[in-house]
Amino acid sequence: MPTGWRARLARRERWFWAVGLVVVAALALHGALRPAAPAPYTPKQIDAMVRQSLGENPLPSHASHAYEAVRGSVVRVVGLMTEGDEGDDPAPSAPGAVPANGERPAARPGERSVERGVGTGVVIVDNGTILTNLHVVQGARRIKVTFADGHVSDARVINVQPENDLAVLRARSIPDDLEAATMRSTADLLPGDEVIAVGYPFGIGPSVSAGVVSGLKREFNSPDGQQKLSNLIQFDAAANPGNSGGPLVTTDGAVVGIVTAILNPSRSRTFIGIGFAVPIENAAAGAGMPPF
Repeated sequence: MPTGWRARLARRERWFWAVGLVVVAALALHGALRPAAPAPYTPKQIDAMVRQSLGENPLPSHASHAYEAVRGSVVRVVGLMTEGDEGDDPAPSAPGAVPANGERPAARPGERSVERGVGTGVVIVDNGTILTNLHVVQGARRIKVTFADGHVSDARVINVQPENDLAVLRARSIPDDLEAATMRSTADLLPGDEVIAVGYPFGIGPSVSAGVVSGLKREFNSPDGQQKLSNLIQFDAAANPGNSGGPLVTTDGAVVGIVTAILNPSRSRTFIGIGFAVPIENAAAGAGMPPF
């Protein structure tokens, strides 16, 4: 190879080496300036950070989460009658005791409507179909429901299930964007599962009480001995007169039962820790809905 070519090749090799050294130096400098990756947190540090975060921003309770999911579907149910009818027996009775349209003849001029009793209902279809207890509306001349947004409507009975103390109502008018409750099977419900009862105890509400499922497949005999209910969910969330017909709800916001009775060995009609609900499968069947 001619001497000139050798000289030019040697200079080119030196140039490549110089460029390579500059690149290596730049990469080394970049690595030195880049902040080191943080050391991984220990389990103890992670636990402390989670506790601090929950302390500053606590999660909502299971009960409040369940209530938020169902509250738009809970209604106040009032059975009305005229003065002088107060002696009517409010207990559930045989099929047909409530007229097909859910109403007795209208009050005559000058007669005043009074509340027969206050109960609770839950919307199961967004066309205004409501589940409640039969004993809440039994014998009423007129039924009035108040929805979660304050909308008030008359309602009529479209079906009854006396053997389960259930009545299915249909509101004559409904609010915009009416919410129907989510229902779920009780097949996987277990004693100890958390539940809430939502309703209008003594007319106050909507009120929420929390507890657990105490037992399944229970039986209940009415104090007068005229009614026997079976296959009930026993629960210990507080329920009182006015809770009747309201939903029993799991922590995920799904309705698993309709509150129907409380057990008190004394003559007092107040809660001492034992309540009963009709499983939603029975209640939905009364509304003509397919089984879960």
